[in-house]
Amino acid sequence: MQAIGTQQAVGTQEHGAGAPRPHLGLRVDVHTAEPGPVTFDAAHDHRVRIHAGPPARGRCHDQRFVYSRGDLDLIPAGYAHGWYEDDASTSLLLELSPSLLRRAAADMGLDPDRVGLDVRHQIRDPQIEHIAWALDAERMAGYPNGLLYRESLGVALAVHLLGRFKAPTSLQRGLSRPQLRRLLSYIEDHLDQDLSLERLAGVAGVSASHLKTLFKRSTGLPVHEYVIQRRVERAKALLLRGELPASQVAIAAGFSHQSHMARCMRRVLGVTPAEVARAARVG
Repeated sequence: MQAIGTQQAVGTQEHGAGAPRPHLGLRVDVHTAEPGPVTFDAAHDHRVRIHAGPPARGRCHDQRFVYSRGDLDLIPAGYAHGWYEDDASTSLLLELSPSLLRRAAADMGLDPDRVGLDVRHQIRDPQIEHIAWALDAERMAGYPNGLLYRESLGVALAVHLLGRFKAPTSLQRGLSRPQLRRLLSYIEDHLDQDLSLERLAGVAGVSASHLKTLFKRSTGLPVHEYVIQRRVERAKALLLRGELPASQVAIAAGFSHQSHMARCMRRVLGVTPAEVARAARVG
């Protein structure tokens, strides 16, 4: 995704003859994307992406969509998002720092240490649109209304986001149901392949560090342990069928070799592959 123009960091202009004003933590940027993959990597800031050009067709996880002017995505800090677009597109990107969200939370009487935003895709919100277009108009005009105007819009945006799209306050929040269902399905379909943490994080749409925390909250297991357990169960099922030798079963279940499978099976099930195969023959 290529940016046009200059990214503007709100709140960094000089004040009078002295030092720069404190940074508010709101940036306004315009992006254009050619047809093809579009990705937003996990970032430190919260991001609001608003479609600003002609309609753009695309797909995400085999679901087709058409983005129209005003459709927006909310991508919280630490989350990634990606899709494929059939058409070129233009969007306005608002980036809010966690410190701005904390400031708004404090103004609302919320605990700044426990606030976050929910992931949302292709939604409509007239108030966010109004603030976004106002910020864009101010940017294109060269910021004639000064820092106080932009600060007011930034705080208003953060307050509105917390009012409508605040994440559950529980610190035990894990992956959403759609995220978990998509991720577990991907693991099952690709057990025989290299399932790196980065690849799984991309499927879930979060950063690798977030995935480790969120996955354990959702399943009670670390990611790597869940994958091992599923591979052991896959290997057990194949051994019970008795159609493949143990060496091929190991590869089909995603283990690097037969000895690796034996170690994991003994640890998870308390039996060896040979004992499983023998039980199948006896049965």
